[in-house]
Amino acid sequence: MFILDHNDQEPLYKQLYKQIRAHVLSGKMPAHAKLPSVRDLAAELSTSRNTVDCAYQELYAEGYIYSKQRSGYFVSVLDHNITPLSLNHEPRKQRRPPQPSPGFAYDFHPARLDPASFPAAQWRTCFLECLRESSREFSQYGDPQGDWGLRSNIQQYLERSRGVVGEPDQIVICAGLQHGLDLVAHLLKESHSTVAVENPGYHLPRAVFRNNRFNILPVSVGLGGIDLETLRASNGTIAYVTPSHQLPMGYVMPVANRLNLIDWAESGGNVIIEDDYDSELRYHGKPIPSLQGLRPDGNIIYMGTFSKILSPALRLSYMVLPRSLLASFRDLYQDYFSSVSLLEQKTMTKFMEQGHWVRHVRRMRITYQKKHDAMLNAIEQYFGDRATVVGQGAGLHVVMQLQDENPGETEIIRRAAQNRINLFPISATYTTSAPSTTSLLLGFGGMSAAEIGQGIERLSRITLII
Repeated sequence: MFILDHNDQEPLYKQLYKQIRAHVLSGKMPAHAKLPSVRDLAAELSTSRNTVDCAYQELYAEGYIYSKQRSGYFVSVLDHNITPLSLNHEPRKQRRPPQPSPGFAYDFHPARLDPASFPAAQWRTCFLECLRESSREFSQYGDPQGDWGLRSNIQQYLERSRGVVGEPDQIVICAGLQHGLDLVAHLLKESHSTVAVENPGYHLPRAVFRNNRFNILPVSVGLGGIDLETLRASNGTIAYVTPSHQLPMGYVMPVANRLNLIDWAESGGNVIIEDDYDSELRYHGKPIPSLQGLRPDGNIIYMGTFSKILSPALRLSYMVLPRSLLASFRDLYQDYFSSVSLLEQKTMTKFMEQGHWVRHVRRMRITYQKKHDAMLNAIEQYFGDRATVVGQGAGLHVVMQLQDENPGETEIIRRAAQNRINLFPISATYTTSAPSTTSLLLGFGGMSAAEIGQGIERLSRITLII
């Protein structure tokens, strides 16, 4: 009834176990049927008693058979309506990872970085130095708010470059914006229920707060940033804003509007979440100072990331909490551990201490400014009066508004895909209805200047009405 293959690499007892299990599950061995004794089956298969006994013990442990004292082993009662009819005796072949789909020749996604931008040599050196110097710390859990050295370096950098005023004990290291927003959502949900978001705006905050059962209130955005009159008239008590480089339109909130927004927060016990996601990438003039720096003791949660300059794969970001929320934060998360690898935090600390971060920011600003200018030149060359650019001068993308009749966003994106061009729909940034005019969100970070020109030239042809 059973066959053992002595040439098979799989142990004999395992072969026997699988064959008996298959007979039990298929019903070939009915419930309460008596199994041969260990001695008899070993003799029949010309194998040792240990082989049979090990197979029986495993079947018994998993409930396929049961024993009666001095009577032997019997098949257990199983519901064959919920058990598989048969099991594959052959070991499963290791599945190959899915092959990546053919890439786009021109990728205008707004979140792409320069493929050669990651400072691998410097990062590797810092990484190995941390392994040698801090190995004892890697046997322990780190501080829930993140490594103190990293928080100290971030505090100094933010104060110098962004005008953010705070202390290291106000900083929390997070595993990306999504993680940081989730922490904030849990922190605020007891006293707040409605979040005002920019419309158009980043889709991720909407998703995070919606998943935490907040009401989402879309508020329109203009040249001055979020519409303060609409915000004041609403029931929103949290405002998520990107004041230094609005996503996606690129507007900069004037200082008067910033002060009015701060006044809205202070007058009603409201909270501002300031996302300063790509503040380093300003190509003309000095970076716009942070909103938090105007009122360091206000109810402003400042959020930043290393994803736009260094690498989104590191999942390394930070937030600066107002002192009014520190006690509540520590009380809520006192039993949590940091979600960011301590080794990567230590590496980032050393990367900053040795001056690599500031030099890297400087290099990336030059690199992306060249691509930014190549994008503007290509649009001017191939679109001319057919398009207007909005949001230039900072970040990793611009918005191109088409002036003439065109096929519309959906059709343009379809044609673009056929021509191996990747476009992220700007309509995805709108909470309510899409814009009345056709606009294209054009990222330039992941392409060379030559590829940007070629892609825009090809895009200019497919945006025409055929």
